[in-house]
Amino acid sequence: MLPCTGRIEEAVILQAFEGGADGVMVIGCLEGDCHYINGNLRAKARVERVIKILDDINMGGERLRMYNLSAGEGAKFAAYANEFADHIDELGPSRINQIRNPQTKPVPQEA
Repeated sequence: MLPCTGRIEEAVILQAFEGGADGVMVIGCLEGDCHYINGNLRAKARVERVIKILDDINMGGERLRMYNLSAGEGAKFAAYANEFADHIDELGPSRINQIRNPQTKPVPQEA
C-alpha cells in the first residue's frame, strides 16, 4: 500500500510483470488535485519511463496504463478496469508468461 502514486518506483511496476502480470494499471488522483502536491505527476513520469522500458525490451508498453480519478468515480474506475482487462485479453499473455507456459496463446509479432 502506498499513500500516493508518487511513491511508486519503476522497479515495483517492473516486478509486477516479472511476477506474472500481463498488464498493470496505476491509478492516481486527478492532476492538480494531489494531496501530496505533485505526487501524481511524479507517478506519471515514472509510468512513462516504464512504458519506454517495456517497448525497448519488446514486452509492449501498451501493457501499462495510468489513469487519474477521484475517489468518488467508482463507475469510471470500473469502466477503465473493464476496458483495460479487455485490452490485455486481446494482447494475450506477456512474453514472460509465454516463456513460463509455452502452451499459452502467442503474442502477435510487430511488423
